[in-house]
Amino acid sequence: MDKIPILQFSRRDALRLLGTGSLLAAGAGIPLRAKPEGKAKAVIQIWMWGGPSHTDTFDPKPSAGYDYRGPFDKPIATKTAGLEINELMPLVAAQSRQYSVIRSMTHGIYAHETASYAVQTGRKPGERLVYPCTGAVVSLFKGKDGAAGNLIPPYIVLTQPQGRFSENGFLPERYRPFATGGDPAQARFAVEGIVAPGVSDQRQKDRRQLLHQLNTLEHAMENDPSIKALDQAERQAYELILGDAGKVFDLAEEKDEMRDRYGRNTFGQSCLAARRLVERGVPYVTINYGGWDTHVQNFQVMRQKLPQMDKGLAALLADLSDRGLLDSTIVWWGGEFGRTPKVMWEAPWNGGRNHWGACFCALVAGGGFQGGRVVGATDAKGEEVKDRPVYPADLIGTIYELLGIDLNARLPNPQGLDLRVIPTAAEGVPMAGRLKELV
Repeated sequence: MDKIPILQFSRRDALRLLGTGSLLAAGAGIPLRAKPEGKAKAVIQIWMWGGPSHTDTFDPKPSAGYDYRGPFDKPIATKTAGLEINELMPLVAAQSRQYSVIRSMTHGIYAHETASYAVQTGRKPGERLVYPCTGAVVSLFKGKDGAAGNLIPPYIVLTQPQGRFSENGFLPERYRPFATGGDPAQARFAVEGIVAPGVSDQRQKDRRQLLHQLNTLEHAMENDPSIKALDQAERQAYELILGDAGKVFDLAEEKDEMRDRYGRNTFGQSCLAARRLVERGVPYVTINYGGWDTHVQNFQVMRQKLPQMDKGLAALLADLSDRGLLDSTIVWWGGEFGRTPKVMWEAPWNGGRNHWGACFCALVAGGGFQGGRVVGATDAKGEEVKDRPVYPADLIGTIYELLGIDLNARLPNPQGLDLRVIPTAAEGVPMAGRLKELV
């Protein structure tokens, strides 16, 4: 197997790469309260960037008429009572007993930034504080265990950060996710800023040695505690990218049959990379799956995107189950909102769908979530929640409980305020209650 070429990086990059590893967590003074009886150990969040159409995925409305359903008039019946899904997702349909669908997600927000914030934090946008997203909170409370000897960051995004808001919120920068960059569908999964063509392992080591020889400040302050901490961080980072721990990012280690099973595209290979990461102990992985903001020609986009999603998601669920990982790994699929149930046929939209925050879908599997169930319902055209509204805080709170995170635990913040993991009733955040019917 060929060596992975490495690009020189700075000490600041080393600290950033380590995230919430053992070095950075030491002495942080953060109350890491986690119940040991949590069923789940990890989360794979499939973030449908842009907001997927609920009626074109897990809440089809074949009887609503062409102006609502478009050409998708043959949804697939599943083994789950009351669950039909889009005709372009046969592989996911066949695994309906592995997951449950929430058809009544709601928040009433129609802008990407504020809707993304609400869905990923469970909080109301527009408050004076920016709260951390779910991944950052899991990194705070569960990241201390780390992975591969605490070298792999506990919160990883494949491949680009969302960019809609600061994921770590008021938490320190070390709780921001490590975004890999690159494209896992390539022959080599290049971790952006670390891996680059044309630089061998030996050349990387030689560059490092030369850098230290020229670094007179380091020699002058070699007994300074901060310099020693930087050196330790750098050593750990180099061990990650040059040692065995970094092999988790090398999908060439997987058999061709397995890579084909997931699909040789960015999403499919990201799902495979996510499985490898949770297998190595990473507690939170987000797959940022873009391309779902379908204002224009929605159905043409769906015919290209849905088969990719079908293959990658189905392979992930089956692979996790086959390896005995699904019982301890939550898979959370969803985006910031749904899309307008009525199709915009006129120009310039030409069959597009706009934003729709009144109702949308989420899929959950594993980690203590029961499969083969449907929660909530929308009306005949998919325009409003008809039964059992589920708000972002309800779903996030259930995920935290399954991870063993105390919902009354306090979030450290610069102001020293009494802020809890999940908002209290006094904060006025919409909540209907935990998803007890799924756990």
